[in-house]
Amino acid sequence: MPERIPTPAEIKRWRQYLADERAEASVYRDLAKRRDGEEKAILLALAAAEGRHERHWLDLLGEHAGTPVRASFRNQMLGLLARRFGSVFVLALAQRSESRSPYATDVDATDAMAADESIHEEVVRGLATRGRIRLSGSFRAAVFGANDGLVSNLSLVVGMAATGVSSQVVLFSGIAGLLAGALSMGAGEFVSVRSQRELLDASQPTQVTLTAAQSLDLENNELVLVYLARGMSRDAAEHRAAERMGAFTCDCDPSLSLRPENFESPDDHETLGTAWGAAGSSFCFFASGAIIPILPFLFGMTGIGSLLLSCVLVGIALMGTGAVVGLLSGASPLWRGLRQLAIGMGAAAATYLLGLAFGGVIG
Repeated sequence: MPERIPTPAEIKRWRQYLADERAEASVYRDLAKRRDGEEKAILLALAAAEGRHERHWLDLLGEHAGTPVRASFRNQMLGLLARRFGSVFVLALAQRSESRSPYATDVDATDAMAADESIHEEVVRGLATRGRIRLSGSFRAAVFGANDGLVSNLSLVVGMAATGVSSQVVLFSGIAGLLAGALSMGAGEFVSVRSQRELLDASQPTQVTLTAAQSLDLENNELVLVYLARGMSRDAAEHRAAERMGAFTCDCDPSLSLRPENFESPDDHETLGTAWGAAGSSFCFFASGAIIPILPFLFGMTGIGSLLLSCVLVGIALMGTGAVVGLLSGASPLWRGLRQLAIGMGAAAATYLLGLAFGGVIG
């Protein structure tokens, strides 16, 4: 059978695939340098798989491989981020990149390669999920605080401007909204964290079972009730109660012998620090968003121009926070950004209409 002679279009496509496979393998190797243990091994295994795909395109190209071409812009950016950061953002981008593989519809890619890319997406999704879980709490607070500041203060500013008051009144209203909202967010987060810690402290078992066990009535052993209330099975509870009372020699299931009750008391300073830290970060996140709508007024702008610029600045910020959410969730950054923009501008438009109505009534 004569050797297949590839067309110029095929050569171009294969060379691009080759460049992208090399770039993806490099991304996984760079990410692996910032990991250890199981995650490092997984990333190196992904790099090795991309190497197998690379060899497939080299075999097809043969003498037509030529000098290496540049990887796609997306893979170039992914490589740059992997070398500089190696964070969950890079894994989220890699997940999207794997989901866009063209191998499923390309006749020159094998079924195994297409299946590999589908599995790679799930592997990277699993790795990214670990990072998402690690930062979910602080990330939620950051996005919620910043968006709340952006939307609430923009709504306040446009609502006040719609009533026909002076730009100075709008500015002072915006500053008041910033301070009030940021303080409210900080206080609320402080109370939330402290209350959660206090609830956990109230649920922490005490050492009373050690001191009271020797004086309990063996015939009416209420110590069993303690362990049943903590979620033990009847057998495990009775076994543990007997151990505590030192009243038996057991030839039963040794797995019922649980570890000694060694409950560590929480560090009060750590608890306070966590609550104060949460309050401070919430204050800063809200304030960082709330200051954007009043920037034009702070620099002396007045009239409709200041209001339009305020909306533009907030719109850019909303698109940015939405895009970050999209990246981390593995979804489209554009659509997540547009969703944030629509929500924020919708709230501002509603407040503007209310301001017009109130202005008309007052006027």
